[in-house]
Amino acid sequence: MAMNHIRSLRSVVISKEVVGVRAFAAAGGKAKKGSKGGASADAPKASSLSKEVKSSTTVGANILKDGTDPKVMADSDYPDWLWHLLDKRPALSELRRKEKESLPYEDLKRYFKLETRAGIKENNSIKAKN
Repeated sequence: MAMNHIRSLRSVVISKEVVGVRAFAAAGGKAKKGSKGGASADAPKASSLSKEVKSSTTVGANILKDGTDPKVMADSDYPDWLWHLLDKRPALSELRRKEKESLPYEDLKRYFKLETRAGIKENNSIKAKN
């Protein structure tokens, strides 16, 4: 008798899954682009944050479920290296024109890195042709 109940439960579970899949597949699949009617789900929404909140917090920087967005601090509270992240670094052609002995350590390190990368690309292109 217990086996009959298990079989009937299996058929119920299987039938629910099939119905759920069929209902999803019958829903139309992908939405057509440029279809008429209704507001688009991808349309930009008006911001509900005030300008004061936007200027005092970094909106969207929170990665914790229960956390809050971090506050913007004064420039002196951040490390010095942060302000140099977006500085332009010299290209390989520019580094090749300079004397290697006069380059600062960071530029010398960058020169060897770019030179090695260029050599690898050249070797790969030669191998690809053969």
